[in-house]
Amino acid sequence: MNLNATLFAQFVVFFILAGFTMKFVWPPLMKALDERAERIANGLAAADRGKAEMAAAAKTAQTELAAARDEGQKRIADAEKRAQMIADEIKANAQAEAVRIVSQAKADADQQLAKAKEALRSQIAGLAVKGAEQILKREVNAAAHADLLSQLAVEL
Repeated sequence: MNLNATLFAQFVVFFILAGFTMKFVWPPLMKALDERAERIANGLAAADRGKAEMAAAAKTAQTELAAARDEGQKRIADAEKRAQMIADEIKANAQAEAVRIVSQAKADADQQLAKAKEALRSQIAGLAVKGAEQILKREVNAAAHADLLSQLAVEL
């Protein structure tokens, strides 16, 4: 075999293989590489959009958290005011009840005092009649002298 013929045959085979590779193998490889590069670019763009959305969401969350904190403080202040109003109302009701109880107790005491005075008057009237009996040494009729005894009780 001739070295030139071998080189020429290898040269022809190389060009056929190169042509076959460029026509059938190279386009699908380039297409796959281009698709992969496009997917990577889309992924990076999506990651950038995600970062931007995340920053916007964090800012929105901070704003809503501050608003919720302010609302919570407002509700706490309203609850404290309401509790103070209820405590004042309870205190006023308790004072009114105490005044009512004291006035009721005074009325009861006055009534008891009046009853005791009336009982004491009737006892004094009885003692006066007995004393008069002893003085006069005769029996005084209490029914006959009821007007006199009631007048005496009023004077006492």
